[in-house]
Amino acid sequence: MDPLDIIGNLHNVKPVYQPIVSAIRHNVVGYELLGRYFNGEEWVSLSTFFHDDDVPDEFKVDVDQHLLELAIQEFIETEKEGYLCINRSAPQLMVNDGEDLLQTLLQYEEKGFSMKRIVIEVTEHDFDEEFERLSHLLLYYKTYGIQIAVDRIGAKSSNIERLRQLEPHILKIDTRIFRNNSDGFQDVIRSLSILARRIGAAFLFEYIEDDYQLYYAWKHGGRYYQGYYLARPNFELADEETLAVDLGGKVNDYISREKRLIEQRLAYLINWENRVKELLPQWDAKKVDSFIDDITKRFEEESFRMYVCDGNGQQVSSNFRKREADWEKEEDKKGSNWAFRPYFLENMMQMKTWSRGILSDIYSDIETREMIRTFSFPVNDHYFLFIDIRYSFIYENESLLI
Repeated sequence: MDPLDIIGNLHNVKPVYQPIVSAIRHNVVGYELLGRYFNGEEWVSLSTFFHDDDVPDEFKVDVDQHLLELAIQEFIETEKEGYLCINRSAPQLMVNDGEDLLQTLLQYEEKGFSMKRIVIEVTEHDFDEEFERLSHLLLYYKTYGIQIAVDRIGAKSSNIERLRQLEPHILKIDTRIFRNNSDGFQDVIRSLSILARRIGAAFLFEYIEDDYQLYYAWKHGGRYYQGYYLARPNFELADEETLAVDLGGKVNDYISREKRLIEQRLAYLINWENRVKELLPQWDAKKVDSFIDDITKRFEEESFRMYVCDGNGQQVSSNFRKREADWEKEEDKKGSNWAFRPYFLENMMQMKTWSRGILSDIYSDIETREMIRTFSFPVNDHYFLFIDIRYSFIYENESLLI
C-alpha cells in the first residue's frame, strides 16, 4: 500500500466503527474510529499505514483528520449518541502542538457535537516519547472536557507513576496479554485495579474473541468491552441489537456462576469453623501444641501447616508442618512475630469482633513458593489459629481459586 496513493485519493478513505459496550446497561456506549481504503478491488484496513514508521506523521494526521470529520458529520446527521474514540500517536498529536485537532473539535462543537464525547486514545508506548510535552497537551485537552484513554496498558509497569500523573479516564486492557501469559496477567490486573481506583479510571477490555475472555473481563472489573466476539468494525454505527452475542444473557450466566462458587466457598468456611469449634473445649493456653496436634487430624486433606498467634501477632506455638503423610513439629518457629504482614492485625481484630473465621485471598507462600490460602479462626479474644491450605486442594476445588 503506497502512502502517496492514500494521500492522493482521500475520497477512497472511509471510517469504520467498532462498538464499545457497557457492562452497566449492556448497550453500545461508543465507537472506536478506524479507517478503510478502497484499493480498486476491496476495502482494506489502514492499520499498516498508521503503524509504518516510514510514513510521515503529517500524512497520518491528514488521513486521521479526514476520517474524524467524516465520522463526526455522520454522528451529527444520524443524531447518534455515544462516545467517539480516536487513536493518536504522540508524534501525531505534537504536529502543530495539537492545535489542528483542537480547532477541528471546537468547530464541530459549535455544530452540536460536544467535545465531552471525544475520547483520545494514546498508547502506553507513547510515554517513552517526550512524556512531559505529551502530558501537558493531554491535560490541556482535558480542560475542554475531552476524555483520555491509554491503550495497551500493562506492557510496561514502569509507567505506573506516569499514569498517576496523567490520570486518564479509561485504561484499555489488551486481552492478548492474558492469552499469552495468564499468571502474569493476573498480577498486572491486580496492580492496575488498585491504580484505577486511586485515579478514578475505568477498565476497557479489548480484543475479546471468545466467551471466556468476556467472562474474565467482567469478573475483573471491566466497565467496557470491545472485540470481534461482540462486534466487528462496520461502516454503520451499529447498536446493541446488532451485537453478535446477548450480553445481558451472558452476564446473567456469569452472575449465577459466581454466586454458586461463592456459596461453595462459604460452605467450606463454615465447615472448617465447625471442625475447630468442636475442639475448643480442649483449648489450654499452656498446652497450645497439644491443641494443634488434635486439630491436624481434622485437616489432613486440606492443610500443610498450622500455628497459633496471640493478639499482637506473636507466634505462641510451634509450626505443625505436614511432610509426606506425617505432621512434624518445628519448635524454632515459636516466638516469631507476623504483625508486619499486610492486613494481619486488621484480620485479627475482625475475627475478635465478629467471632468468625476468615479465609485469605490466594497468595504466594514465601517458604514453599506455592499459591496458598490461609484459614484463620479466633480461639478466643487473645489467641488465633492459622491453618494454611495447600495449593493442590485449592486447585481441585474451583470455588477456592477465586
